[in-house]
Amino acid sequence: VQLQASGGGLVQAGGSLRLSCAASGRSFSNYGVGWFRQAPGKEREFVSVIRWATGMTDYTDSVKGRFTISRDRAKNTVYLQMNSLKPEDTAVYYCAARSSWRVGGMRSSYDYDYWGQGTQVTVSS
Repeated sequence: VQLQASGGGLVQAGGSLRLSCAASGRSFSNYGVGWFRQAPGKEREFVSVIRWATGMTDYTDSVKGRFTISRDRAKNTVYLQMNSLKPEDTAVYYCAARSSWRVGGMRSSYDYDYWGQGTQVTVSS
């Protein structure tokens, strides 16, 4: 499966952006689809994941209440709605997918088989 991430940009603190992760090649089916981010000089970190089949979600604590992950079955696309953005949210955001849901959790980048290209999110203060 090929993943195409889009929707990044420059926004002021407190603003919103919606990232999209579109899949081609096959449908997400029973996949887990997640978002990670990497700021300059920092390691890639987990942001959120959704289980395609059930809609179950997980978020890292720093984005809970501000970010919402969702899916559109018809478009085979996963979204990350980001509200109340902060300067510390600035990073390159990556979407990733695993062809089967890992019961033990999917917060590690090693849990994923497929990666899209990154999309830059910059939040100015």
